[in-house]
Amino acid sequence: MSRGIIKLRMSLLPWGGVLVLFCLLTPLLANGQGTALLLDIKGAIGPASSDYIQRGLERARSAQSPLVILRLDTPGGLDVAMRDIIRDILAAPQPVVSYVAPGGARAASAGTYILYASHVAAMAPATNLGAATPVQIGAVPESGKFPPDLADSKQDKDKNAKPDKQNGNTMETKMVNDAVAYIRSLAQLRGRNADWAEQAVRTAASLPAEEALKNKVIDMIAVDVPDLLMKLDGHTLTVLGASRTLSTKGLVIVRVEPDWRTRLLSVITDPNVAYILMLVAVYGLFFEFANPGYVLPGVAGAICLVLALYAFQVLPVNYAGLGLILLGILFMIAEAFVPSFGALGVGGAIAFTIGSVILFDTDAGGFAVSYMLIGTLALLSALFFIFAVGMALQARRRPVVSGREELLGMLGEAQEDFQAQGLIRIHGELWQARCAVPVRRGQSVRVTGLDGLVLEVRIPAKE
Repeated sequence: MSRGIIKLRMSLLPWGGVLVLFCLLTPLLANGQGTALLLDIKGAIGPASSDYIQRGLERARSAQSPLVILRLDTPGGLDVAMRDIIRDILAAPQPVVSYVAPGGARAASAGTYILYASHVAAMAPATNLGAATPVQIGAVPESGKFPPDLADSKQDKDKNAKPDKQNGNTMETKMVNDAVAYIRSLAQLRGRNADWAEQAVRTAASLPAEEALKNKVIDMIAVDVPDLLMKLDGHTLTVLGASRTLSTKGLVIVRVEPDWRTRLLSVITDPNVAYILMLVAVYGLFFEFANPGYVLPGVAGAICLVLALYAFQVLPVNYAGLGLILLGILFMIAEAFVPSFGALGVGGAIAFTIGSVILFDTDAGGFAVSYMLIGTLALLSALFFIFAVGMALQARRRPVVSGREELLGMLGEAQEDFQAQGLIRIHGELWQARCAVPVRRGQSVRVTGLDGLVLEVRIPAKE
């Protein structure tokens, strides 16, 4: 009996070991310590990108993931969103790797700053980075405005520091100097090439992956994410002031998809969508105020107005452009009321178009309203307000064709001889009519008033 029990215990021993091993590994797996989060930044960097990265890093922090990979393919974006992302990267308790991929991708403008801010900068073959000069409408540096090489003489550098006419206005100089100081601070923090970073800002310099590695702008080149993990294994870096050696063998890549909130934010903060939302709001509310009781245009307009105002809050809106758009719409409305021989309509269309072009005060890639959309909506708006509203006003001035007012002045025919009161026919209807003089059957009478259901009539002068 005892031997049977011993044999049973010996047979259960391996299973017990498996159970103990499972219990030890379960907390690690639950905490995400065997997973690396992969976040994709594709397209222009804006409020939606910033929100997406912030949520992704929060998830990595709560799951205690050992690594976060930002896969970049961006032409640049908004300065505010870029700085928000960099602040989140600098405050992250886990290493953040920026990886420009796949082949043909780029990390231009804002993407270059994010690459410099990351703990590890990597690129795939046939990718590039750079062109980090800050730009805005009316302040785009022209070729030759900034020094072509950082090896220029001290005299040239001193000249470039002066906000004279040759080197752009004071605002341009402030923007560039601020951007240079910012990217150099990031380069010094991560031990990367600060001189080339300044070139990327001042002269919009760009580099392919191989030259970026040679110039110590990035840390490594990787063909794909598995190759990146292999090259990261054993890499030593500093996170929040503490030295850390990466152990990336066996890490499972978990791609973080944008949630519905990020997708919605991405849609409504698209300048083209925000522009359309604003116009729908204006048209809907105008139609509701002009025709109270329809409800639907007012509801749709109010919703679009709230969404447009939210988008304008996070986008770099030029309020002079917004004012010109509203002024243009008012001029086009006035054209329908005031006979200006087209002056108000044409002026309104011009103001509308100019306001639309300068509505978003930025030249960042992906954050400008399409000129095709502006031209189309300007033409449709002009046609709507000049012709549609004009036709509505003409219809309002036409004689009333129904109700009490429609009967006044109409001609009817007497159906019998009567004195004082009798029957007449108007529009195929029989009415009681009252007349001050005798009326013969078949005689025409004209309605002059209405007393309840009795018409006041008279005999026309030609009769």
